[in-house]
Amino acid sequence: MATVFEMIINGEIPSTRLYEDESCVVILDINPIAKGHALVISRECYPTFTDVPMETLSHMMEVARMVDKKQREVLGAEGTNVMINNSPASGQEVPHLHIHVVPRYTGDGKTPAFPKGKYDDGEISKYGDLLKL
Repeated sequence: MATVFEMIINGEIPSTRLYEDESCVVILDINPIAKGHALVISRECYPTFTDVPMETLSHMMEVARMVDKKQREVLGAEGTNVMINNSPASGQEVPHLHIHVVPRYTGDGKTPAFPKGKYDDGEISKYGDLLKL
């Protein structure tokens, strides 16, 4: 079954397109965190960040930079959140790679989505050892 993004890309579901090329499509999110919230969507359906070829991911990130620049120039955004929710445990709702670019403003009342935690004594070095590349 096709994802909602495949249906949007194929023109089966209407969208407000901001940009498109051979690798990706950029649309406005219909449930925005802030007005102007855009999604950079891969044309090919890669379920997660780890499934996409690096060439495509690099291109999508460059397009996300273009969206960021436009949001700052036209909307006066003072910052952006650029996010990839990678798998359902992270909040990914559509199993099709997409990058959120959300315009942000000082005092906009939107707090970070991630509460900060702490490591127990000695725990940070254990995680460091486990995660070294």
